[in-house]
Amino acid sequence: MKLSLLLAFFGIFIVQLNAQIYVQTEYIGSSDYKDINNEKTGGEGEARIFSAGAQIPFSVKMDEYNHPKVWGMALGGSYTSLKNRDIPENLSPSEILNAQISLMHLRPISKKWSVLATLGAGVYTAHTDLSKVRMKNVLGHGGVIFIWHGRDNLDLGGGLAVNTSFGYPMAFPAIYLNWRLDGRYEVNVSLMNAFEVSGGIKFSKHFKLKLVGQMNGSLALETIDGKDMMFTHQYMIGGLQPEFKIGKSFSVPIILGVSAERPAYYDERSLQAFFKAMGRENNPHFSVAPYASVAFKYQF
Repeated sequence: MKLSLLLAFFGIFIVQLNAQIYVQTEYIGSSDYKDINNEKTGGEGEARIFSAGAQIPFSVKMDEYNHPKVWGMALGGSYTSLKNRDIPENLSPSEILNAQISLMHLRPISKKWSVLATLGAGVYTAHTDLSKVRMKNVLGHGGVIFIWHGRDNLDLGGGLAVNTSFGYPMAFPAIYLNWRLDGRYEVNVSLMNAFEVSGGIKFSKHFKLKLVGQMNGSLALETIDGKDMMFTHQYMIGGLQPEFKIGKSFSVPIILGVSAERPAYYDERSLQAFFKAMGRENNPHFSVAPYASVAFKYQF
């Protein structure tokens, strides 16, 4: 059972107490494309990902236990350009466009517990022609998760998420984890809107250096030869991240490292196909490749 597939369909949430906007560009270098048997196909490819988003809390109030009550919204979008060579279009598209919007409400319900509810929708296509977007390119999502504040630096949660990945509402387990250590030495393990593990040193208020591991991806919902299909593109990266902070609100994190694995494949958009993919030893994927990214973040 592959973690990448679990993260693609389980409910992953984020709680943002401060307003933030960001833009990011990522580059994954060329590497061999391998089939379901983990054998080279003769094809290869690279990827460029451009993304932007905003996390906007409408209202933030603290209770007597210093836990927040938050109403907020998140907007995000990404464009992925897949530069493939000797890979047929029916195995991998040349581009992916994703755009999402979601509403979020976090409310304390006791000294140790809070409840988080989300509701949203997104458009997921293998093209950029908005006139061709249909309801089958739209995915709705929502969920409720209960969060236990175990310590000041540890939040754990679980619940249910609902989405329309298979064309109709389906419920999946939802996972929430946020553990951090702050100070000169920083450690963070989070499973919210994406999976990230990081640790490093804060040299000054303007510069920190970390080792990071992340999992990200994009999705395309298409109809091919009369069949509803889903293209999954995910990448697991690890590398060195210098981060420069300019003033109180602006930061520039840069990552230089490798893409350890990059699954990229079509499957039928059905529950049966999902469980079949979870049982596979390998998915079609690109092998190890160099990775680089730079982001610009403004928090206010």
